[in-house]
Amino acid sequence: MVLLIHHTTSPYARKIRLQMGEKKMLFVLKSEEPWNLSSDVKRLNPAGELPIYLNDGSVIVGHYAICEYLEENLRDVPLIFGTPEQKAEIRRMMDWFDTKFYREVYRNIVLEKIYKRFAYAKAPDSVALKAGINNLGYHFEYIEWLLEKHAYLAGEEITMADLTAAAHISIIDYLGDVPWNEFPLTKLWYSKLKSRPSFKDLLKDTIPGILPSRNYTNLDF
Repeated sequence: MVLLIHHTTSPYARKIRLQMGEKKMLFVLKSEEPWNLSSDVKRLNPAGELPIYLNDGSVIVGHYAICEYLEENLRDVPLIFGTPEQKAEIRRMMDWFDTKFYREVYRNIVLEKIYKRFAYAKAPDSVALKAGINNLGYHFEYIEWLLEKHAYLAGEEITMADLTAAAHISIIDYLGDVPWNEFPLTKLWYSKLKSRPSFKDLLKDTIPGILPSRNYTNLDF
């Protein structure tokens, strides 16, 4: 049995969930609060980070390691493919969202609105929120530029680049902070992604005490 230890608001866990969904894997989820990890999680991953992948005694930690592990072992539905240059571009885009988008957008919005509330019972910092919203616009301008050239972020087919980006954006969308009407190509691209079967379970996610935006579960927004 495949078990993924995750948290609803982790973009890295969401990325792996989407990847496993695209590969039509059966898996079970176990939720952990990142700000209050159990001793079992710390034993499995001393770094104290989610997600954690378990399967028949194998334990894989680190979202990049899990992603590559799944690509190596489930090649029937490849999500990092093509020439060496094409694979490099997919991985570059993954790193863009997992590192740059996370630092400039996710951390300023999600950590402020959710982590501070549940971990420290504090209100978000308005300066950080404003910075996150402004940075979101810059990132979406880049996505628009990419989508002017291709149907998807790294080419004409869906790849891990798209799943990684969608995983991060989906949480911002839950909170209602995406100005979709300002970015028509990004809106169309995201609509196609969240209409896929792999996205179905993510759209069922809820955060206690925080209702999702009207757009979150709407496939034709």
